[in-house]
Amino acid sequence: MTTPWPTIRKTPGERAQANLKNYEAATSRFRWEAARAELAGLPGGGLNIAHEALDRHIQAGGGARLALRWIGRDDQVREFTYAELAAQANRFASLLSSLGVKKGERVYSLLGRAPELYFAALGTLKAGAVFTPLFSAFGPEPIRARMEIGEANVLVTS
Repeated sequence: MTTPWPTIRKTPGERAQANLKNYEAATSRFRWEAARAELAGLPGGGLNIAHEALDRHIQAGGGARLALRWIGRDDQVREFTYAELAAQANRFASLLSSLGVKKGERVYSLLGRAPELYFAALGTLKAGAVFTPLFSAFGPEPIRARMEIGEANVLVTS
């Protein structure tokens, strides 16, 4: 199957306009204060990466913009706007709250690379919990050991 859009081929000029043209120069100029100034922050103070990834774009009028395009192995395409992605993340955060998950608790995930992984990750962050991805290739004993050592509170699976 072919996708409905062409492969992106960048010209040398377009490559020259990359966000990070010179790693060494960028790292030598990097200052945490400048990076922090680019973040919106939570209303009332504080910082939450899910807010930065979703909510601030919606608040700035970008809720209808495409935030995530997922292409499955069978070329199935699922697309989510910032508003749709935020709604799913909020749903997951509410689920965690209904399970009694508190800020700082740990949510482990055994989800494959599907949109639901992003819903769970962003929802976990919105809830103030810690998201830890696991991979089925680890096998049952290493997964159990990681969850015990990390004091897992929730395991999300498909």
